[in-house]
Amino acid sequence: MAERPVRFTIEEKAPNSLARVGTITTPHGDIKTPAFVPVGTKATVKSLKPADLTDIVGADVALANTYHLFLQPGDDVIKEAGGLHAFAQWALPTMTDSGGFQVFSLGAAFGKGVTKFAKDAVGATAVAAQEGLNVYSQVLATEHGKLCVIDEEGVTFTSHIDGSMHRFTPERSIDIQHNIGADIIIAFDECTSPTDTYEYQKEAMDRTHRWAKRSIMAHKQNYQALKTQGLYGVVQGGLEEDLRKESARVLGGMDFDGYGIGGCFHKSDLERSLEWVNTILPEDKPRHLLGIGEPDDILIGVLKGCDTFDCVAPTRIGRNGMVYAETGEVNEYGLPVYTKLNLRNAKHARDFTTIDHSGSPMSQYSKAYFHHLFKAGEMLGPHLASLHNLWTIISYTKKIRTLLLHREL
Repeated sequence: MAERPVRFTIEEKAPNSLARVGTITTPHGDIKTPAFVPVGTKATVKSLKPADLTDIVGADVALANTYHLFLQPGDDVIKEAGGLHAFAQWALPTMTDSGGFQVFSLGAAFGKGVTKFAKDAVGATAVAAQEGLNVYSQVLATEHGKLCVIDEEGVTFTSHIDGSMHRFTPERSIDIQHNIGADIIIAFDECTSPTDTYEYQKEAMDRTHRWAKRSIMAHKQNYQALKTQGLYGVVQGGLEEDLRKESARVLGGMDFDGYGIGGCFHKSDLERSLEWVNTILPEDKPRHLLGIGEPDDILIGVLKGCDTFDCVAPTRIGRNGMVYAETGEVNEYGLPVYTKLNLRNAKHARDFTTIDHSGSPMSQYSKAYFHHLFKAGEMLGPHLASLHNLWTIISYTKKIRTLLLHREL
């Protein structure tokens, strides 16, 4: 049997937790784990040049979004360009997600503020959860019905760009990801809301498992892709212990190159949910926590056996004037504790101190200068803040790796 295009080597295991240090080998280079994965939704990490990912923030890997690239510019365009690396000039390993979460967010979660970390299921959120699927507009409701309709075969949805109707099946999602050409692709899954009933969580999980088998078959039918792309399955099951464990057992028995851990969590449930899953998933396969990546969350994820993390938060908050800054305190492991500074606040207008002194390339700029850039609407503000936030998160994750290698974590 030919060697798999994506392989995982464990270099060190923590004695008192599920944490480990490793290397994910891909056709476009190695990913040293634990690793944070910047999100370049539309084949661009917003406001950054492709070279910034490696030369400034020090990323080992980047992630693009299947749903968005399918709609614009089209996966056929990217294939014709020679794939994601050639199209976007990303000189590092890449991932694409399945598009499942985006389709989910257009349906049950659309307009309800449900993200990877859910709000408490009370008040308006709980009421909204009972209302079923949202509609994009009155016109689209008449022409296309629901914004997102899930059935056994796949998902029918309308584009958020122009309202046109489209359909994703496991086979179609894999085909699109083959065209995009990332090193690591992800099986099509159904992401549920934590407000969904136990019965629906189980129904969606079982469907995700059936879709996982179909995704594997679709991947294996493309011999060229099989030689160049690794496939991850996605564990679902909501906040239910028995479902999470069942999903880990079922998917762990399938022929995947690694695993994503999907769904939405309450922060208080993250630690135990990851432990349920990662004590069951195959130890010799990498585990990716989908859509979560604040500093504290990364530490929890590593201690509970996750290897890679992606999140839009560092660049999203950066574009809005928010940056991570060290408080000067450290946690029990000696890792820095961060706060978030809103550089748009008037109190920073004459604050000529820098964000922090941690070594960030952006620490040369004063808070007053950042404040000026954002108040003046200058493009440099979001650029510098995004660079700083990504550098901070990636450096933090590398510090965790170093502690693990020295058996200090």
